[in-house]
Amino acid sequence: MEDKDKKKNVKKIIVYAVLLVLIMGIALGTGQIQTEELGRIFTVNAVAVCKLLLLLFLKSLIVWILGLIKPANHRARSVLSLLSSLTKYIAFLVILCAGLTILGVNMTTVIASVGVLALIVGFSAESLIADVVTGTFMLLENQYNVGDIVEVNGFRGTVTSIGIRTTCITDTGDNVKIINNSEMKNILNRSDNYSKAVCDISIPYETDLEKLESELPKLLESIYKAHEDTMKKVPVYVGVQALQDSGVLLRFVVEVSEKNIYSGMRILNHDLLLGFRKLGVECPFPQLDVHNK
Repeated sequence: MEDKDKKKNVKKIIVYAVLLVLIMGIALGTGQIQTEELGRIFTVNAVAVCKLLLLLFLKSLIVWILGLIKPANHRARSVLSLLSSLTKYIAFLVILCAGLTILGVNMTTVIASVGVLALIVGFSAESLIADVVTGTFMLLENQYNVGDIVEVNGFRGTVTSIGIRTTCITDTGDNVKIINNSEMKNILNRSDNYSKAVCDISIPYETDLEKLESELPKLLESIYKAHEDTMKKVPVYVGVQALQDSGVLLRFVVEVSEKNIYSGMRILNHDLLLGFRKLGVECPFPQLDVHNK
């Protein structure tokens, strides 16, 4: 993804440069811009240019340093993500003002006009303001943090970054969904507590249920010891879930972290199937009995 973004940025710079050369060539050829005026445009203060380059370097350095910090705490990661986003926005505004000053624009006049411009922009960028305000309150209220697993409008994934305007959520397939902060409603934060992976497995009706239930604690203990990195506790036998057409459905649950809820389910299905076979219990399958008179 980063390589693609870099290539896109390089292509944009090349396109802008070509367009600039074409426009300047047409303007000079038609006499819209005189050579003397062009010279005055590119006659800039070397000290000001150095300051501008220094600002660009500092912005890149701060973002790079923030990217190197990888705290384990979700709250700290959220603050770092927000600081990185805020740094980019502030740097953009400062560099823009500095660049305009180098080109000879009177920033005092521009700043004096900000009051009128803010009123105009306020009506046209209502959603932008809502995104910023909502994002700030969500962070202050600690509703979710970077690294949390959340579910928003049916999309489930891990929060990878929190910005001034948007939040990025990545699912298990590495699909990234970018959601405006004002649209982050009815959030289900699944990282606050342990989750339960559920396994339903059938046994034939002719199985001695009482004997099987007496052997389950030892089997479940062995499954837990083999997968302590995934399971938080020993799996629990809940009981008979349903009486199906071809067998008796038993339910088991195990506590896992939210990120392991699906892997915990697969492990429990696999190990219970093998464990039941060692105990002489095969999982049933639909059968048809034909009776001839």
